[in-house]
Amino acid sequence: MATVDRVLNGRPNVSKKSSQRVEQAIEDLSFVRNISAVNLVRNKTYRFRFVLPDSGDQYLEALLHQVSEANVSAGSESTVLEVVQLPIGDPHSVAKYLTTLDTNSVDGIAIMVPKSPQVRDAIGHLSERGIQHVQFMSGQDQLDAVDSVGVDNVAAGATAGRLIGQFNPDRTGQVLVIAETMQAQDSSKRRLGFDRIINEKFPGLRCLPSLETYTDLERTNRIIERSFSVNDNIVAVYVMGAEARIPISVIDRCADLKNLTVVVHERTPFTEEALGNEKVSAIIAQNPGHAVRSAVRILRARVDQRELVQSQERIRIEVLFKENL
Repeated sequence: MATVDRVLNGRPNVSKKSSQRVEQAIEDLSFVRNISAVNLVRNKTYRFRFVLPDSGDQYLEALLHQVSEANVSAGSESTVLEVVQLPIGDPHSVAKYLTTLDTNSVDGIAIMVPKSPQVRDAIGHLSERGIQHVQFMSGQDQLDAVDSVGVDNVAAGATAGRLIGQFNPDRTGQVLVIAETMQAQDSSKRRLGFDRIINEKFPGLRCLPSLETYTDLERTNRIIERSFSVNDNIVAVYVMGAEARIPISVIDRCADLKNLTVVVHERTPFTEEALGNEKVSAIIAQNPGHAVRSAVRILRARVDQRELVQSQERIRIEVLFKENL
C-alpha cells in the first residue's frame, strides 16, 4: 500500500521496477483516483479568485452575482471563490497585483482584463509560482497554453455581421461600430469577424471606424453625437462591448432606434427591455453562469492535473430576438 501511495502521489523512494508494476496495474484495472476522497483526507480546499474590472454596468453585476451564487454551491466541493476588482485600464497596476500572488493565498485565478504586454508577461509568470490561471471572457495574445473561457469572438462578430446584413439585404448605408476599448481581445476579434462578413456578403453596407467609449459617459455622449452629425446615412449599429446601456441610451437621443438595425452583446435587464421595445434588433449572448462554473472546473482540473471534458466547457453563442426572449 505504501508503494502504491508513493507512485500515485509522485513521491520518491520507489524502484523503477515497482513503479512500472503499479502503473501497469493502474492501466489493467482502468483505475481512476477519487480526488474528492484524497482531498478529504488531506483537508484540501481549493482557493480560486476572479480578477474582474472595478467599474462596469449591468453585465458586471451579473458576473459578480454568478460568482457569489457559484461560491454557495462550491462549498460542498471544498472550494472557496473570491473576487478582486482592479482598474483594468491600468495594465501596470494589474501586472503589479499579479506579481503579489503566491500559493499560500490562492491556487488559481480567472482573469478578465484587456490585452497588454505587461499583463501578458505577468500572467505567463504565474505558472512558475504554481498558480493555475484561466483567461475569463477576454484574453491576452500569445498565451496559447493558457486556458480561456468564453465564446469564439470571431464567430460572435461574424454572427453580428450576418444579422445586420440580413436585416438590410437591399439597403445601402453606414454601420456605426462601438466598443469600450479595442485593447480588449474580445472586441478586436469581434471586429475582425464582423468586417469579414460585411465586406464579403453585404457590399452595400460600409462599416465606420470603431468608436471607443472607455466606459466614460461624457466621452460616449460626445463621440456618438458627433458620429450622427457627420454621417447622414447610418442604417445600423453594432455595440461590441458587454455593456450596451449607455451607448444605446445616447443613440436613442440622436436617432430613432426603431429605424435602425441594432445588434448588441449580452443579456442584461436593459437589453431585454430594449429588445422588447424594438429599440434593439437582436442580442448575441453567452451564459455568464456557465462561464463562471466553467472557469472553476478548469482551474480545479489543472490543480488536480486531470484532463478536461472539453465539450463541457464550450460556451455557446446564443442569438435572442423579441420572439424568443
